[in-house]
Amino acid sequence: MRPRFSDEDIAGIGITSQRVRDRMVAALAEAGITEPRVLEVLSRAPRHLFVEPAFADRAYRADSLPIGHGQTLSQPWMVARMSELTLREAPRRVLEIGTGSGYQTLVLAQLFECVHSIERIEALSARAAARLQGLGVDNVRLRHDDGRLGWPAAAPFDAILVTACATEIHPAWIEQLRPGGAVIAPLQGADGLDAGRQWLVRARKTARGVQLRRLEPVRFVPLIEGVIE
Repeated sequence: MRPRFSDEDIAGIGITSQRVRDRMVAALAEAGITEPRVLEVLSRAPRHLFVEPAFADRAYRADSLPIGHGQTLSQPWMVARMSELTLREAPRRVLEIGTGSGYQTLVLAQLFECVHSIERIEALSARAAARLQGLGVDNVRLRHDDGRLGWPAAAPFDAILVTACATEIHPAWIEQLRPGGAVIAPLQGADGLDAGRQWLVRARKTARGVQLRRLEPVRFVPLIEGVIE
């Protein structure tokens, strides 16, 4: 793994500078992100370190960016929105399904006491681990595995955040939640007018079963079974 990033790496210059991050955060606030802690974390998180150098000039724009292996880094608004929804659950222990570049993982690590994150593509998991280590993040555990299975040995979790579109809320996720906990996930509709459409949903574990609430339309890459070594 690479050594820790320098202060200059983190601060960025020009198109990756703090001034540019501040403009991004101001735009997020204007677009409806209201949680001050999320905005504060995003103002400090060096997104440019989680994209390929060729895309550094777009790191703080309202764009999703390719990270290789057919995967993308979600646009800043979606990272903020998912983080905001998770924060409203007031969790201590969070499971992230889909580490990807590690940027969302970094944001979660600044908000919550303990973060576990699963990635099915080994190369992405290793790259994220190196980036997080380089930033001195020490409250995240990473695992290379099929995210649909969750992380039984580390359960229960207060919240589970899914960063790829599922076709169902997998039973393993609900089983690994504490009572009252919630899964925040993109979910693909299967019937009627919803067929093929994606919705951000919150699935809450209750004594009477799972309460599902649809939040808003979204667009994510699909959650795929299995692992890639």
